[in-house]
Amino acid sequence: MNKWTQIKWSLHPLFVMILLLSALTGYFIELLTLFAIVIVHELGHVIMAHAMGWRVRSVKLLPFGGVVEVEEAAGASAQEELLVAVAGPLQNIWMIVLAYVFGELGWWSLEWTTYFIEANLWIAVFNLLPVMPLDGGKIAQALLSYRLSYYATLLWTARISVAISAMIIIYSLLPVILKSGGIKLNELMIGIFLLASNMTTLRNIPFLFYRFMLQRHAQLKRKVQGKKKEFPILTPANQTLYEALKNYRRNRTNLLCIIDRLDQPFRLLPEQEALEHCVGGEGQRAVGELLR
Repeated sequence: MNKWTQIKWSLHPLFVMILLLSALTGYFIELLTLFAIVIVHELGHVIMAHAMGWRVRSVKLLPFGGVVEVEEAAGASAQEELLVAVAGPLQNIWMIVLAYVFGELGWWSLEWTTYFIEANLWIAVFNLLPVMPLDGGKIAQALLSYRLSYYATLLWTARISVAISAMIIIYSLLPVILKSGGIKLNELMIGIFLLASNMTTLRNIPFLFYRFMLQRHAQLKRKVQGKKKEFPILTPANQTLYEALKNYRRNRTNLLCIIDRLDQPFRLLPEQEALEHCVGGEGQRAVGELLR
């Protein structure tokens, strides 16, 4: 079956609400244009994801972009995630250039050219905020994973996303607080959506981390990972396997160096073997017990 026909496209209820509000306020054509820009933006992600060999399950369209769900979400490398994330905003850049050319040639009016350019700029800049599931959040997550363990990356990405989501809500209410205007309704709805989404993510980090380990395990079994230098992780023998795996790096082949006492040599637990134990339900056993 064609990989494009397997993708499920859908509109988020938030987008439907804004469509209805736009129809009532007379801005329906402008929002349809925004809708088209969002589709092109998301197609950039989908095309790049396919180029990386990812299997795209679904695309959910939002007023400021969308959420592309892929099979390889947890197991992809940071480099691949970066490329897929930046592919969306890059579409906005060529559309801005195209609009400018059309305006200069007189094919588009100055008013429409200005609106089209501003809409693309708004979508591109907003999506680059370091908030999940925006492109900027995915870029931040990929960059953090070069320095932090994958568990810490998930945790800090979610915390940063929650903080910035709350700031968006405060910004939307600021005119009312300062008594200088009304609520910025669009920003308020987007901020609430992002906050709710990231609070859920924060609660589900253990599940997301376990999904990462399952993906790593599947990759090693298929031998799709390239040969990498092993990254040693000093691990007390009495530490549980699950806690030890929290130190795993995303872009390295990990090696648990288990130590009982300082006057004894390390015992080694390779990544594939450690993941086999974890997937097999031994995550709460002490790592020292796994080598006896």
